[in-house]
This record gives sequence, structure tokens and C-alpha cells, in this order.
Amino acid sequence: MARLVVVSNRVGVPDKGARAGGLEVAIRPTLKRRGGVWFGWSGRVAENKPGPAKTVEHDNVSYVTIDLRKDDYQEFYNGFANRVLWPILHYRLDLAEFTRRDLSGYFRVNEFFASNLEKLLRPDDVVWVHDYHLIPFAKALRERGHKNKIGFFLHIPFPPPEILTALPNHERLIPSLGNYDLIGFQTETDADNFSRYLANECGLKRVDDDSFTFDDRVVRVGVFPVGVETEAFGQLARRAIESKFVREVLGSLFGRAMIIGVDRLDYSKGIPERMHAFERFLTSFPGWRGGVTYLQITPHSRSGIPEYAQIARMLGEAVGRINGTFGEASWTPVRYINKSHSRTALAGLYRAARAALVTPLRDGMNLVAKEYVAAQNAEDPGVLILSRFAGAARECAAALLVNPYDPEGVANAIDRALAMRLEERRQRHAVNYKALLRNDLSVWAERFLGTLGHPNLSLLSVEKLAARVQFLHDEINRLEADMAQKR
Repeated sequence: MARLVVVSNRVGVPDKGARAGGLEVAIRPTLKRRGGVWFGWSGRVAENKPGPAKTVEHDNVSYVTIDLRKDDYQEFYNGFANRVLWPILHYRLDLAEFTRRDLSGYFRVNEFFASNLEKLLRPDDVVWVHDYHLIPFAKALRERGHKNKIGFFLHIPFPPPEILTALPNHERLIPSLGNYDLIGFQTETDADNFSRYLANECGLKRVDDDSFTFDDRVVRVGVFPVGVETEAFGQLARRAIESKFVREVLGSLFGRAMIIGVDRLDYSKGIPERMHAFERFLTSFPGWRGGVTYLQITPHSRSGIPEYAQIARMLGEAVGRINGTFGEASWTPVRYINKSHSRTALAGLYRAARAALVTPLRDGMNLVAKEYVAAQNAEDPGVLILSRFAGAARECAAALLVNPYDPEGVANAIDRALAMRLEERRQRHAVNYKALLRNDLSVWAERFLGTLGHPNLSLLSVEKLAARVQFLHDEINRLEADMAQKR
């Protein structure tokens, strides 16, 4: 088997005290199972010239990291990646702040990444590149003569050409994706938007429904929605709810129902709009006052970008207003926490929560929604309230789907979730849980890598193979359960 080389902006070097992010949760199990290399930025900014790459060996994986210079960090990361690409790819043209200097820094860092990776790249390595920071990375490798299989997966949304073409120099950046062999997206909508861009803006000809000719090569476009380790996360949640931390949280509620929201601080997550909806809920349904507590866990991020500091201020003001208006000496309606929590702690809190508010304005997938479903007790499950603009809404169709821009609609959904009868809660959870099992995290990774490694295998064939694997898995579980009963 060819060695797998994962490339991403940040590398998830194992650290027991760190909170795993979505990309890390998605990638690490595959690398641990297959072995290989994870290459990218260390997270450190060097005052002078960065030193050589550093390598950490752990569980058959080599974690190789490089530092960035201060100007590279400012122009590549704080600049073009997060003040131009991030807002535009999330449909927020109004927040994009383009400068040619930042664009140059973005290309320069991609070249820097490529020049460091090629020092350890083998001719038969399969390279899997992740996310919007590294769009031109394959082009930098191709120009150095590397002919490896290179795949790209975008974890965030991809907007329609009508929005994307507002990006200055889009015709220089976006077509560089054609240097990848396979480009994966979270949803059909994202893949269709990209295919329209290739056809309309680049004039590329289709080979078939999912392939285009690019120079003398064929580039494939596919849909690979990220999953979670469904059963393993459920087991973690069952253990975690008995932990001292979760018991203390539940004890402090004095029997009140808990609603949970877990999001990184970002304008795409719709947290201010969610606070407005919860305020409307308390206004419209006074019977719930004193009977429910909303726990919002929001670690701060990208504090060097003004828009994020502004959101933090808005949230602090909203929480203060809600608690000041509705709170009592014995009850605080909203608990707003900016500390990170371990995956274990969150698993226990998810299982304990009567409802989850996952209402991004736009999201590629949102694994919080899937983890919440996976964590539930099937006999007495909570209810997922989910934005229809999250990629997870395609699979978690039995959630209460809401429009995050409609506070009254979200308020009504909160009331419905808290009042929902047990039978309906069980039915909705069963449908969502079954969808998660069909697209378990291991299936997601193997579908992508299988398609990348076998260009003559159609995407439909890969999907059928994944479905067959899941069917066999279910049959094995059923047989084991039957045997256990007979014993």
C-alpha cells in the first residue's frame, strides 16, 4: 500500500490536554489506521528565519511541522486565508478585505510548504491536501515535477460562481485546483457550484458527470460528506456522563432541562442570531422560564481579526441582556463559557442535554450536530435543532430543521424540542443515527482515498462498495447479538 501523506495548514500533533478540532477528529483515525505522514504548520511564528522541519513519531505516524515567519503568518493566515477566502466561501462578500500583498503572501506560503514537503516526498506517496489554506498547493508540487496522486478536500462551503467571481484574481487562484486528481466537497450543492465554475469560467470540457479535462489530465469532482466515529463516540458519551465533571454540571441545574450549543467563535456560526432566538423563546413561552438552562460553549479564536473581537462583544452584551431581563437569584438562563473542553467532557454534556442548538448561517458540515446524535441515549434521546444551511442537514434530516435568520422559527423549534413526546424523539433519533452509521468516519476516508487511488472506479461504484461494507458490518453485529442471546 502506498504511503499516505496528509497536508493541512495546522498539524494535529498528539497532545492529551488539547481539544481536538473538526479536521483533526476527521483525519487522525485514518492516519493511525494506515500509518503515514502528517505535514503542515506548527502553529509557531518565528521572529527570524524559520528553522528546519521538526518530526514527532507517534502511533506509526510521522508528524512533520514547519514554522512561519511573522509576515507570512500575517499575510497568509490572518490575511488572505481568513479575511478573504473564509468570508467569501461562507457567502459573506461584505466581510472580505482583499489586498494584493496578502494574496502574494498566500501563494508564497504555499510555495514554502511545497518546497519543504518535497524533501520527504516519495514518488509513490498518495498526497491528501485539506482545506482552503492550500488551494494552489498541488500546482506548486506539479511545477516541481511531482506526479503523485494528489487529492484535495474542502471542509467548508463552496459558493456559486456568482459569488466566487467577486473574489479579485479568482481566475488566478481557483483554476489551480485543476492540478489535483480528485477534489472532494461536503455536499452536492458545493460540488455543483464548483463544476459550474469550471464549465462557465474556465471553459473546461466534461469527460463525464464528475470529471473534467484539465490540460493533458483529468480532474474528478466528488461528494464525500465527513462523518464521525458513531459507535465509538456513543460509547465515550456513555462513560463520560458518569464523570465527576458532568455530574457536577447536572447537579448545578437542579433538575432543569439543558440546551447545549458548542461552537468556535466565528460569524459563520450564527451565535448572536441564536441568542436572539433564545431571547424570543423566553419571551414567547414564559412557561419555560426557570425550567431550562442554555449552556453555550464558545472558545475564542482568531483574536487578531477585528470581526471576531466584535462578535465577542456582541455575545457578551446579548448574554448580559438576557440574564438581566429574565434571570432570577436562583436561575441564570444562559451560561456562556469561553473555555475549551475535552472531547470526553463534551460527549458527556451532549448526552445530558435535552436539546442541541446547531444553527450556523453557513457551514460545510458541522460535526457537533453529528456528535450530538451519536452521544444520545436511544431510549431517551435529546432533540437536534439544526440549521438547514449546515451540510449535516442532508444526513440529519430528522432533526428539527430551522432557518437561523428567523428567530421566531428557532424559538418555536426550541419549544417543540423541549415538549416533544418520547416516541417522536426516539423515532427522529433512530433515523439520524442510522444515517450516521451509513457514513461513518472510516467510510468517508476510505471512499475518498479509494476514489483517488483508483481513477477508473466510478464514484457510484465506491458508494455501493461503502454501502456493502456497512451492510456486512450491520450483519456481523446482528449475528453477534443473536449469539449472545442464545448463550
